[in-house]
Amino acid sequence: MPSALPDGDPMPETGALPPHALAGAADRPLGFYLHVPYCATRCGYCDFNTYTATELRGSGGVLASRDNYAETLADEVRLARKVLGDDPRQVRTVFVGGGTPTLLAAADLVRMLGVIRDEFGLADDAEITTEANPESVDPAYLAALREGGFNRISFGMQSAKQHVLKVLDRTHTPGRPEACVAEARAAGFEHVNLDLIYGTPGETDDDWRESLAAAVGAGPDHVSAYALIVEEGTQLARRIRRGEVPMTDDDEHADRYLIADEVLAAAGFSWYEVSNWAASEAARCLHNELYWRGADWWGAGPGAHSHVGGVRWWNVKHPGAYAAALASGRSPGAGREILTAEDRRVECILLELRLSDGCDLSLLAPAGLAASRRALADGLLRQRPYDEGRAVLTLRGRLLADAVVRDLVD
Repeated sequence: MPSALPDGDPMPETGALPPHALAGAADRPLGFYLHVPYCATRCGYCDFNTYTATELRGSGGVLASRDNYAETLADEVRLARKVLGDDPRQVRTVFVGGGTPTLLAAADLVRMLGVIRDEFGLADDAEITTEANPESVDPAYLAALREGGFNRISFGMQSAKQHVLKVLDRTHTPGRPEACVAEARAAGFEHVNLDLIYGTPGETDDDWRESLAAAVGAGPDHVSAYALIVEEGTQLARRIRRGEVPMTDDDEHADRYLIADEVLAAAGFSWYEVSNWAASEAARCLHNELYWRGADWWGAGPGAHSHVGGVRWWNVKHPGAYAAALASGRSPGAGREILTAEDRRVECILLELRLSDGCDLSLLAPAGLAASRRALADGLLRQRPYDEGRAVLTLRGRLLADAVVRDLVD
């Protein structure tokens, strides 16, 4: 089942933010994340805040229904408008994630986008993305999304190998994600991403190379490749514990990462975040860059997280509880935390070091700066950017990014 929410302070029923959160807001980009918590089936590796029809039956009543979800989520967007008051910013990015957003009718996704446009306005060059499962869309659906204002789409491919998809409990067939890229292009989508996962039990290096080749051959302009993380409480974790499938180790993950970087670089993709490669600067995911650079975003939907001006908050997780809060005129926020200057400094290092332009050395405390010199000597940071005042990971540094970050935030 989905992981637990963090601890925090109570959220005001009105959702009001402290005055300092909006100070200087006009100088920061604003994005929206819209969470759609529904899935047709639960994948064995997933601990996201998602629910199948069976899991919701009897636990949320009509309030938890996906039939009226678009209007429920629209209520939170209207709440955001009240909370942000006369904030003049137009929305720079919208990202609809899940779950499986495309289980909703295309008209519902367009309606959700329309409420953001009506309440805040969209920047002329706004990036509007939705995630999609390959089996949940067809050419007509994609055309409706594009006509409704979406200009970027991300398909969950995971693997091109049937036995790997089976371990992950993915229901699409090999070849379907590649066909989706062609259908999205035909519908007018300029930017298309494929999500891949490496390190699935039973996957070989050759399997991974075939998946990468299939992804590149499909013609996306962005590829995300993530190491499989086996989360406690998932079906996959239980299968591994019972010895039904083997667990891959860190060395295998490192080998797969090197293969990914090699194949994607040869195909003209450049890494700009440890797990993300783009065919051009224009193909980068601007919404994710909001997260990585500590900008402002409002997360609408059950369990969604938000950040505005150093205040982070998160919504109640269950769709029924979420809808009930909004129906009663209350914020669905379950808790929040106000970040200190030190919190924000540390988070800036944690996130920006994963980017291709790295983080400014001035962010480092004396102990972190000493650690950065050791990392440079060990070949984990690049020399030229370091001489210019920035910590930028080498390829080997990317393999050990978590360890490098831990040392630098001391």
